[in-house]
Amino acid sequence: MASKPTVFQARLLRPATPHRATWSFLLVPPDASAQLPARGLVSVDGTLNGHPFQATLEPDGQGSHWLKVPRSLREAAGATVGDTVTVDIAPVEQEPEPSVPVDLRKALAGSHQAREPWQSLTPAARRDWIFWITSAKKPETRARRIATTCEMLASGKRRACCFDRSGMYSKGLSAPVAADG
Repeated sequence: MASKPTVFQARLLRPATPHRATWSFLLVPPDASAQLPARGLVSVDGTLNGHPFQATLEPDGQGSHWLKVPRSLREAAGATVGDTVTVDIAPVEQEPEPSVPVDLRKALAGSHQAREPWQSLTPAARRDWIFWITSAKKPETRARRIATTCEMLASGKRRACCFDRSGMYSKGLSAPVAADG
């Protein structure tokens, strides 16, 4: 990690839904989150109880972030849900390429006018488009956002318009609800 690391402790929580989730999550304390470069998505290199990982922190809608902790990372770090863990994070030096959902990939493949602008975007800009699409609560909203993405890209727009990346103003983004309160 080349950037100055941020170290904090947080409790591993189990999400209330889905009921059979194998992952856990933690809330990044506001003072630690304030040291990050953005209130929206932030990709970080880090350690959880000394075990290395790379992940993208998500906005919690309160001006801070939360981290989804896959079971494999939790187990590698020797932690269980309910434990307080030590986390050391720093923004990545090079943004990782996001995973493009199948439905968006198909839409881009079918639109030459959108595909070329998409390929010219930075990984962070592609991640923002994907996050805007996948944050839709209803399938019809998601489908409409994919169509809008293709239209906007084809018309020369490079950013998802009017999307509150922090969730602070639209209240559309938040951390999961913990199963144990």
